[in-house]
Amino acid sequence: MPRYVDGFVIPIKKKNLAAYKKMAIIGRNAWMKFGALDYYECVADDTQMPYGGTPLPKMAKLKAGETALFSFIVFKSKAHRNAVNKKVHEYFAKKYGSDASDMPFDTKRFSMAGCKVIVQG
Repeated sequence: MPRYVDGFVIPIKKKNLAAYKKMAIIGRNAWMKFGALDYYECVADDTQMPYGGTPLPKMAKLKAGETALFSFIVFKSKAHRNAVNKKVHEYFAKKYGSDASDMPFDTKRFSMAGCKVIVQG
């Protein structure tokens, strides 16, 4: 069955990981409540590149005292993702407003993309 994924790379100060985890649990609960199939928040652990490529810390332009999160949410399709995300964003706007100033990471430095799954298994 084809899937669709929203993926995120988020630079974050290591001292903010506990606050981020609390926020991520709230996020997970909302996305799953409104229909996401799966939800992951992962902190970089092994960023060595023994076979070449660009290490995640360099790609994310991490500063001293930072690490990166790799996060993704799984949906049935792009249309399903759009419907779920609309509900989630409306829920959060109603519950918390639109102020992102209290986020535990710099919202101007994170990256995200909606992605078509081409291989699964």
